[in-house]
Amino acid sequence: MDRSQKEDLVSEMRECLERASVVVVTRQVGLTVAEVTDLRRRMRESQAEFKVLKNTLAQIAVKGTQLEGISSMLQGPTALAYSTDPVGAAKAAVKYANDNEKFVVVGGYMDGQVLSAASVKALASLPSLDALRSTLIALIQAPATKLAILLKEPGTRVARVMSAKGAM
Repeated sequence: MDRSQKEDLVSEMRECLERASVVVVTRQVGLTVAEVTDLRRRMRESQAEFKVLKNTLAQIAVKGTQLEGISSMLQGPTALAYSTDPVGAAKAAVKYANDNEKFVVVGGYMDGQVLSAASVKALASLPSLDALRSTLIALIQAPATKLAILLKEPGTRVARVMSAKGAM
């Protein structure tokens, strides 16, 4: 890879990482091609990206950004998982780490804070953004549904009484 390709890769990674809501730093040693392919598939299912990048290029990409705090984690065979969903990358990485002992979550970054491995695991236990939205919509919609049922009930009772009187 020549210098211009490296510069393009670094600028592309910087843009992707700055757009991401969460970045998870992982360490993988001895993963086979099939295992990495499975990991990437799981990441895509969670609307997350997984990128293996040389540590020096990753450190250059985060230098001068809010993500600069994760540069100390970029040692050894590391990779970055990132997503715009605040829990997508964390969920996929932690789930894969539980299934495969060669893959370890080192830490991460979210909303200006560097996260430890334990914090990333706690983040992964939260429901996804879509699940939170559906729960919120259900909570907002429930009172209206109950009110509609309550308002309809007296009319239904009157109709039943009239129907019963008419049958006599």
